[in-house]
Amino acid sequence: MTSPTWAGDEGYIAQRRPRGLDWWRVLRRGLPGVFVITICLILLLTLRLIERPLFGARRPITPYITCFVCSTVLWLIGFQYDVKGKPMRHPGAVVANHASWLDIFTLNARQRIYYVSKAEVAGWPGIGILAKATGTVFIARDRREAKRQQHLFEDRLWAGHKLLFFPEGTSTDAIRVLPFKTTLFQAFFSEPLHDISYIQPMSVNYHAPEGKDLRYYGWWGDMELVPNILHVLSTPKQGRIEVIFHAPLKVSDFENRKSLAQELETRVRSTQINAV
Repeated sequence: MTSPTWAGDEGYIAQRRPRGLDWWRVLRRGLPGVFVITICLILLLTLRLIERPLFGARRPITPYITCFVCSTVLWLIGFQYDVKGKPMRHPGAVVANHASWLDIFTLNARQRIYYVSKAEVAGWPGIGILAKATGTVFIARDRREAKRQQHLFEDRLWAGHKLLFFPEGTSTDAIRVLPFKTTLFQAFFSEPLHDISYIQPMSVNYHAPEGKDLRYYGWWGDMELVPNILHVLSTPKQGRIEVIFHAPLKVSDFENRKSLAQELETRVRSTQINAV
């Protein structure tokens, strides 16, 4: 879930504008990626026709397709992908720092998760369809919706879903972690979630290509999506993505949402190599 975009105070890095052979890289990486996403989306929707009547809200099969798509797209783009730690098996949620549109692929490549997103995303062309198909949880930024959102979280967790959201509320320049917002954590302090829920913090580090600005893979402020995608796809030799799974925290071990959010933020920051 995101809120008004963080703009920072250091200006933007120059976005790479494809020229000449750059366009070959864009096509060589982008077209196979679109093909994989399209074919697997059709397969996923077809399997849901069988999965839904048999298992209801549970999705024992289709999340593996999403993981395959995400890991394949990162491979096609040319990233080295390193993982430390393991996804938790407890019911609950996962939180991570938010640096780029790449996070959607990065965080879903090695675990079966369901994103929590602002309601407006459901109506976005293309992206909204993908979000709905993969089981994204759409919520409104309205305190009057808190009770309904709590019930929604409960239903999804009882169905065995592991939720993921970005407590910073916006993407950044990939070298900092913003203060965690606490609103969404409140739902986990209600009965019956309080006694069964765990939250696992994750740190995502985007290592820039050699000699490039540390913020190379960040996407923030008024940076437009398509130019940023072209910036990434046209890069001759990609950098490296590092994903760190920290030990999960039990919600009932914390007095309130603020203390939980603070500890989660501390752990995410602890292995953010470039964080300021």
